[in-house]
Parts: sequence; C-alpha cells; structure tokens
Amino acid sequence: MEIDQIRSELAERVSAIDPIGKRLKFVLDGDVMLIDGSGEMNVMSDQDEEADCTVTMSKDTYIKLQQKKIKPMIATLTGKLKVKGDLSVAQKLKKLM
Repeated sequence: MEIDQIRSELAERVSAIDPIGKRLKFVLDGDVMLIDGSGEMNVMSDQDEEADCTVTMSKDTYIKLQQKKIKPMIATLTGKLKVKGDLSVAQKLKKLM
C-alpha cells in the first residue's frame, strides 16, 4: 500500500469522527500525515508541523494495525510504534483504527 492510499483512507476516517481537540502527527517511514483537530472539524494535511502528539511507525506496522494483525500495545512494547507527546491524543487513535 502506498502512502497516497494510506492518506486517502485516513482522511476519510478522520472526517467522519468528532474533532479530536488537538494536533496529531503520523510519521510513516518518513512520510508525514498531520491531523489538526483543534478547530470545528478534523483537517488532514501532509505538513510537517508541530503536533501535540507524534506517532512514528513503518507503513507495514500501520497496515498491520489497520488489519488488526497486531495490537497497538504490542507494537509499542516491541518498538514498532513510538508515541511522543500527549498520550491522551494517542488514545483517540482507537476511533481511527
């Protein structure tokens, strides 16, 4: 799966949920996806800007999380998923997965 397809699918999910109230950044193999939920709706972009929470992983790990082939806690404990910043924002990821 290419980053454009991942972005498209995530943008669809992001627009379907209530604003997350903060800024969340995904970094997948160096590619950035920023979700700005600080306004009236969640807006997604590819801007590499400051975020309240940054989640870093490989595209492969992201796909496995989406397909429920790996649990977020296991991915974190094995170092495949790294979270930096406000963990409460990361907990809102359940709505996106």
